Amino acid sequence: MYAVIKTGGKQYRVQAGDLLVVEKLEGEPGAAVAFGEVLMLGEGEAVTVGAPTVDGAVVSGTLIETRKGEKVKIFKKIRRQGYRRTRGHRQLESVVRVTSVAGAGKEAKWEGSIDLTPKVILDARARGLGDAAVPFTVPAAVEATPVVKKATKANPVVTAEVVEHADAVAEAPKKKAAPKKAAKTEDGEA
Repeated sequence: MYAVIKTGGKQYRVQAGDLLVVEKLEGEPGAAVAFGEVLMLGEGEAVTVGAPTVDGAVVSGTLIETRKGEKVKIFKKIRRQGYRRTRGHRQLESVVRVTSVAGAGKEAKWEGSIDLTPKVILDARARGLGDAAVPFTVPAAVEATPVVKKATKANPVVTAEVVEHADAVAEAPKKKAAPKKAAKTEDGEA
């Protein structure tokens, strides 16, 4: 059983088990997503076309990740003027695993397991780098300590700011003072 759904201003033909890349959807990885705008349902030769949508038809899925898509380059040029500008844009997109297509009294479910591993980690594994090469791994939590700033004439209010690794900043070795030069005399000698 398949369905044609509309989301993000585009139409997609999906069936249970498909991996779908759509415009950005709100939600955390692992969240359930339901597409209610089903334009058409089909199973074999039987086709149900909505006017404009099929009543009671729902396509359900699981949000796997939200990421940036491929970069689109924008190049502007005005000839004979020396004007050239290059920009880039990466659109946010969501990856959804379609788990079921339901409507017209029938339902097709996907019985596989959903892997929530993001594409970045999968690409690193494919290159043989393992999980250690992932740029967004978070180190162990460090307790933040408040650092109190001194009051100045320009800002008489004393504020406390939270600075991470404040202990590491306080323990940093200080540079030695530069040797002082002898004062010049009226003769011009030092």
